This record gives sequence, structure tokens and C-alpha cells, in this order.
Amino acid sequence: MSHAAYMAQAIQLARKGWYTTRPNPRVGCVLVHDGQVVGQGSHLKAGEPHAEVHALREAGELARGADAYVTLEPCSHQGRTPPCADALVEAGVKRVFVGMQDPNPLVAGRGLARLETAGIQVSSGLLEDQARALNPGFIKRMQTGRPWVVAKQAASLDGRTAMASGESQWITGPEARADVQKLRAASCAIITGVDSLLADNSRLTVREPGFTQLYGFSQPLRVILDSQLRTPPEAEIFQQSGSTLVITQQASIKNRVEQRGALQQVGAEVLAVPTAATATGLDLSAVLLLLAERNCNQVMIEAGARLTGAFMQQQLLDELWLYLAPKFLGSAARGLLDLPGLESLAQAPQMQVTDVRAVGQDWRFQLVKN
Repeated sequence: MSHAAYMAQAIQLARKGWYTTRPNPRVGCVLVHDGQVVGQGSHLKAGEPHAEVHALREAGELARGADAYVTLEPCSHQGRTPPCADALVEAGVKRVFVGMQDPNPLVAGRGLARLETAGIQVSSGLLEDQARALNPGFIKRMQTGRPWVVAKQAASLDGRTAMASGESQWITGPEARADVQKLRAASCAIITGVDSLLADNSRLTVREPGFTQLYGFSQPLRVILDSQLRTPPEAEIFQQSGSTLVITQQASIKNRVEQRGALQQVGAEVLAVPTAATATGLDLSAVLLLLAERNCNQVMIEAGARLTGAFMQQQLLDELWLYLAPKFLGSAARGLLDLPGLESLAQAPQMQVTDVRAVGQDWRFQLVKN
């Protein structure tokens, strides 16, 4: 097999931790000795051994003189687990092929330098695009201090998300709704607005056993943007496993003490961010910074046209999963995104389509920011 083939195998191993490694990056490792794979590893859960350690344990003495293929630069710092660069040195590997350099400032080339200092041959950038695609959220948080933001919307072919009355269950079919569970499960947090919560009494949980029964899985943090603290304490969202954060403004923290206390009584955490002229009255950039400080790599927006449109218009949206159902709801129905102030095509936000596929009777478009 070629070097690229072994790295492709490591990338597949990294994907085993797609729903469970947060806030850590997804990493895979393959050890090859005399043309034979002698060790394989995936990082599955934060605080537990990294991919390199699992592969080294499997290889045992065969790791000495072996080639290591790792999707991300081995860590060089002492965190919740010992440095993987040191483990590779102590095991006596001969060469290390790395998919990409670690964007974490605590590593950022130090792992590669540690290997080279020990006399190990190092090659970086093998299948780098595929390696980077494993961790868009982790990379963005390390480089910018913000999480990767993905929105989900479901609409008719004429771009409508609900009837004028607000009726929206269900525009898309069961296959599309099940597909959304993948996006929820891969997210560190799910953001909604209080208006959407009041309309749908949504739970914002991952319910598919294929995800919830994975080793290391935990429910994403549920986040409600609620500047006036209108969220009812009896809402279904507070009856679910996992944590719920209500983000409001400082004036509501001060003036709505009883309501804040009622939300805290049902287990919610209530925090304030600065205000801004947005659909929620809250500074959306500050919301994202707060979540990044909590080590959120990927944030999902599951909300209505106003809030999703505000993220889009402020260029805070990195990716959109748009499900289109083969039906028409008419001109009186509610639109897909609220984008006030657009007066010309030149002002229109534009995204790049990266994938289109059928999901049951519906179509899913994946788009990323240009």
C-alpha cells in the first residue's frame, strides 16, 4: 500500500470519533511495520487515550522501527493525557507521516519538532485536505476563537418554512428528519430562539439510539437566546438529559429575578451577553465567543427565519444544511430567511454548494460560506 492509502485508513479511523470526541479533535493513527499494519487507533472520548496511544498498545514491540500515520500532529503538551509525541519517541518509531499541523497554540509545530529532535523522520501534509475536513470546528476555534456554525432549515420548493398560521410539522419526510439527528449529534451546542421554542416546544435532543448508545456520547448543550427571559420553566427542553443554557441581556438578569430563579430551579444556567440590533436583541458574536470559551467546536442553529437570517446577514454562518421538500406552500406562507435591507443582487449573501443528495422524498443541500 502507498503512504496515501495508509493515511486514508487513519482518516477513516478518525471518523469513528465523529460524534464523541468533543471538545477534542477527531484523530486516527495507523502503525505499519515492514508493509504490515501492526497497530490502529482512534480517539473516542476526551480525557481518554489518544489515537497514537491506542495504536502503540496494539502494536507492542512491533512499533519499534515502524512508520506512524497520524491525521493530526501528535500533541506535545501535558493535558488530561500525556504527550503523544513522547509516546511515539519512546516506542521507537522510525518515521511519522502527519495529515496536518495542529492549530492548537499549545502544539502548533512543537510535536513535530519533538519528533525530529529525537531523530525521527517527519513528513507533514499527507492528504491534508481530507485531514482538515475531519475537524472544521476545532480548527476554526483554535485559529479564530469562534466555533464552526452550521444552520439547518427545511423548506418547500418555493422556499417556505411554515404556513402563515405557523404550521410546519412536517414539511419534510421522516428520512430527512432522521438525517438531522446526524448534525445534532456532531454538534457541541444547539442554538434556538425563544420564539421558536414557544412555537414548537422543541426538545433539541439527539434521540436516535445509533448515536446515544455510542461509547462516550453526550447530549449537545442546548442554548436558548431569550433577551426578555420569556422561556417557560415547564418547557419540554428542561425535562431532557443534558444541560440547557439560557442567554439573555443584563437588564433581564437584573429586573426579572423571579423568572431567572424559576429557570435555575429547573436546571437551566442563565447568563447575559451584550445587546445588539439583531433578531434576538443579543450580540450574536458575543454568544459565539461565550460558547467557544466553553470549548464548543461546532454550533448548530436550529431556529426560525429571523434568527437564522441574522446569523447569515452578519456573516457568522459557516455552513447550511437545507432540506427541500417536493411541495409548494404558497406566497402567504413564511419565508426561509429574514434578510432585511437587501436592495440589489450585489448585496445578496451567497454560499457554495458542496453536496446535493436525495434523502427519502426530499433533497438535502449542503452549502458553505464563500
